Amino acid sequence: MTFESNTNVGATLTRLSLGAILLAHGLLKLLVFTVPGTVAFFASLGLPASAAYLTIFAEVVGGVAIIAGLYTRLAAILSLPVLIGSFWAHAGNGWLFSNEGGGWEFPALLVALAVAVAIQGGGAFALRRLPVIDAYIPQALKA
Repeated sequence: MTFESNTNVGATLTRLSLGAILLAHGLLKLLVFTVPGTVAFFASLGLPASAAYLTIFAEVVGGVAIIAGLYTRLAAILSLPVLIGSFWAHAGNGWLFSNEGGGWEFPALLVALAVAVAIQGGGAFALRRLPVIDAYIPQALKA
């Protein structure tokens, strides 16, 4: 393998890891905790109900887009507010995610993964873009 192909494979694995985790967490909020349960949890943090709906949407749609490799850089950048919010929500629980309420180590890793995906782009086997909305996306974010 060449350096370029190794870089593409690494970017692909990073992209798929972040996308799978985002999608899994979105589906967890949707199907296990349920929307009302997620809204109640966000309310317990002092956040509005709209933040819960936006988070579920961002995790499910963003996760699918990142897995598919559609506007990967844009999707990774747009996931950062959700991931930083998760870091904030868990920051008071200590470092380890095994702590009661979950610590901040895992959300911090997800922030780092999103930054890496935003920098690297989609890597190999990414769909890249959709012609229907392509004209509305800045060129720098079309990877």
